[in-house]
Amino acid sequence: QVQLVESGGGLVQAGGSLRLSCAASGRTFSNYVMGWFRQAPGKEREFVAGISRGGGTTVYADSVKGRFTMSRDNGKNTVYLQMNSLKPEDTAVYYCAARLTGLFITTTTTTYDYWGQGTQVTVSS
Repeated sequence: QVQLVESGGGLVQAGGSLRLSCAASGRTFSNYVMGWFRQAPGKEREFVAGISRGGGTTVYADSVKGRFTMSRDNGKNTVYLQMNSLKPEDTAVYYCAARLTGLFITTTTTTYDYWGQGTQVTVSS
């Protein structure tokens, strides 16, 4: 069993920054591919970013490329999402997810095995 707990969400003005964290417990953290997803009201959950087990490879959705940076610290069992130049359309609940059953970063929700409870990010215009 893997437990994921997100933190760092909040209210920010457009153009501002936030840093999300996701702390993992349970199994060996360095065995997981990790992802960040988000879900806005009335919309499906969508991929934001993913990171490989060792942290050497990252993948981003086109909508956040150049503004968001995902990283991980395997010694602290934590992944981060640094969000800069935030826009109102970034408003959503942000979820971290762990993928135990594959080697590669994927962008679909069904390929991730464990999820956190989510943290709200609201960007005002």
